[in-house]
Amino acid sequence: MTDTETSRPARSTPFPDAPRRKKGYEKRAVDTFLEKARDAFEADEPGALRSTEVREASFPLVRGGYAIGPVDAALGRVEDAFAAREREYALSRLGARAWVAETRDTAQVVLDRLSRPRRARFERVGILNFGYAVDEVDIVADRISRYLSAGDPVTAEQVRSVAFRVERNGYREAQVDAVLDAVVEVMLAIG
Repeated sequence: MTDTETSRPARSTPFPDAPRRKKGYEKRAVDTFLEKARDAFEADEPGALRSTEVREASFPLVRGGYAIGPVDAALGRVEDAFAAREREYALSRLGARAWVAETRDTAQVVLDRLSRPRRARFERVGILNFGYAVDEVDIVADRISRYLSAGDPVTAEQVRSVAFRVERNGYREAQVDAVLDAVVEVMLAIG
């Protein structure tokens, strides 16, 4: 054992295990990522780890892993903490006007995309391929549009946790995911 291994107290597992017959996130991968996030947050160095990196974190699914829901909820809280720090840093570096203008520009790009006609908001994958279910994505897009244009209530957690079925000739997943990520960024930026 190294000095760091002996100097750190043993911790109990932070998350419950996945149910017996279901897969969960690989424990070592989750623990390693959260340790990296903790170290980056405590170092208080801008850019050491960004909120987008937390949102994009993924872990192998294995039997005997951590339950997915509690890990995802914890990652949401970690992302929120990094986003708040990024907002504070950007406000001090850019000033409030520039920060608001940048956030408004991103929100406008998203709103422009979501204002396209239903069933034509994103590129389709083709008749032989599977993509996100068009009607489901359009329902979520309408709700986000109302949030951005009229202030209807939607939370970052609701956007993070949205899931779509797949269908032939559906929307291209990468495009939909990129817009959802941008929405979360806007939501976290305005706090």
